[in-house]
Amino acid sequence: MKKYEPNRLRNIALIGHGKAGKTSLAEAMLFDGGSMDRLGRVDDGTAVMDFEPEEIKRSLSISSSFNHLEWEKHKINIVDTPGDANFVIDTKNSLQAVDGAVVVVDAISGVEVTTEKVWDYANQFNLPRVFFVSKMDRERANYAQTLTDIQKILTSKAVSLNLPIGAEDSFAGVVDLLSQKAFYFDGNQSGKFTEKELPADLKEEARGAREKLIEMIAEADDALLEKYLEGQELSPEELAQGLKKGVLNKSLFPVLCGTGLRNIGIPQLLDAVIQCLPSPEDRGPVKG
Repeated sequence: MKKYEPNRLRNIALIGHGKAGKTSLAEAMLFDGGSMDRLGRVDDGTAVMDFEPEEIKRSLSISSSFNHLEWEKHKINIVDTPGDANFVIDTKNSLQAVDGAVVVVDAISGVEVTTEKVWDYANQFNLPRVFFVSKMDRERANYAQTLTDIQKILTSKAVSLNLPIGAEDSFAGVVDLLSQKAFYFDGNQSGKFTEKELPADLKEEARGAREKLIEMIAEADDALLEKYLEGQELSPEELAQGLKKGVLNKSLFPVLCGTGLRNIGIPQLLDAVIQCLPSPEDRGPVKG
């Protein structure tokens, strides 16, 4: 069995309301990481993370399931947790075993009752988190409204790390705000994408969102803040370090978006898991 240094390990939980898209996201992450040779689907009963007969019958997770993948020479251990109110206590128990979490929020329904509950659980365990706004390809998907929902109900420290290109049937990819690059996905569920110039109709929105992100990154580090306030440009390395520091001390919570079902935006989320969420070394021994 391949061994990994502690700094190359990520132990994460996918948490959120029932039917928010956690299992579909987990399936896409495993597929993109090479742990599976096909993309499992919850509705077809082919999802490896929902393997109990009752889970397949009901198309929902009733207990936490575990799997792993390799991404950029890191091992990511994933816990896919239940979001149904009847089984959510299992989510709380699972959070004791991880170092960070991806909070999955449905782009149509926004923050729901169990989203708030599992957010409180993650607060109890002091977990660094990133958000993933899911189902961007579905009818009535609204990233801006979902982000507002997150900021108003869960935390004002949530900030976009990427932006969607299109929505609903026209959802085609994501814009990385720090690099200002656009990633257009192939549309065949392969997870493969092409890097292109920023779309003209997104330039102004992306510029404003990037400025907000950089401001919040700078506020996470006194040295960066001083440089930022003096009007100096922060280097990509400084931004990356400040971003991770902000996530670890929970002064910011990056928000990404995509769709597990169509496998769009997942590589960018995996990159964020490695770049932003802590290793066991970063977290240190669990207290209590």
